[in-house]
Amino acid sequence: MKIGNVELNTKIVLAPMAGVTDVAFRTVCRELSGCYTVTEMVSAKALCYGDKKTSSLLTLGEGEHPCGVQIFGSDEAAMEKGAALALEQSGADIIDINMGCPVPKIAGSGDGSALMKDPEKAVRVAAAVVRGADGKPVTVKFRLGWDKGSINCVEFARRMEDVGVAAVAVHGRTRTQMYSGTANWDYIREVKQAVSIPVVANGDVFSAKDAVRALSYTGADMVMIGRGCFGNPWLLEQCAAAVEGREVPETPPLAQRCDVAVRQFELAMAHKGERIACLEMRRHYAWYLKGVPYAGYWKEQICSMSTAEDFYKVTAGIRRDLC
Repeated sequence: MKIGNVELNTKIVLAPMAGVTDVAFRTVCRELSGCYTVTEMVSAKALCYGDKKTSSLLTLGEGEHPCGVQIFGSDEAAMEKGAALALEQSGADIIDINMGCPVPKIAGSGDGSALMKDPEKAVRVAAAVVRGADGKPVTVKFRLGWDKGSINCVEFARRMEDVGVAAVAVHGRTRTQMYSGTANWDYIREVKQAVSIPVVANGDVFSAKDAVRALSYTGADMVMIGRGCFGNPWLLEQCAAAVEGREVPETPPLAQRCDVAVRQFELAMAHKGERIACLEMRRHYAWYLKGVPYAGYWKEQICSMSTAEDFYKVTAGIRRDLC
């Protein structure tokens, strides 16, 4: 499948998620499944101002291609310039526009999903990014609409295609739903029927069967997996196998899951330093232990990790007591 002029050899996409899909987590997901990856969302304005912390979010893993970089914002000039800067600094193959983030900090500033309330502005923003991308494919991720009374995803997708967007990803919820309720795949199917560009289905994919069903039901070209892979990057591998008609592998035993957690931590430490890696791995490591019997004590220990020594001590304890 192609997005613009970029060839993809997978139908599985790791959803871009702020504070989750950093270079370390994307790397382990990609190593396990060969999925298509996209960076955490990056502020176009912050890039224009030369903010170093923002630029660090653009770091790609070794051999992380093809991949996308995601920007957000609603100022047309900043989005055009930010698109060029994001591609230049990251070396990514595709640039994605976030028009779906529902959190008040983003939507309340007129960015993310708030752009669905003003389709004319959204079109101008998309056109600006297409100009800034200078020939590289542009994709857009959005929701069904702002609320159930203003579901406009089908026409929104058509407008994106008309302005030169190469693919769209649709989360099957409105902004007001946030992440509650059930994702409505009917509208994703309508979007797919309405446009000729690739469509990515997103929402409520928590198993390999869900991935197969989402693609079959919606007719989408790819499926995007978000919250389901928290602490479970093997879900991407399982979904890839299922949609390719291969035998679906079992989730590995805890000892192997610890190995991947260590791999993620060491990648994070290499990119961010020991302290930040420890702080950010606290929740990731707790996710790795989700559903593990008698893990409460070690989850408490994880919450106080502050050094690499702490991390390795916790891991040794988990292996000794729980594996």
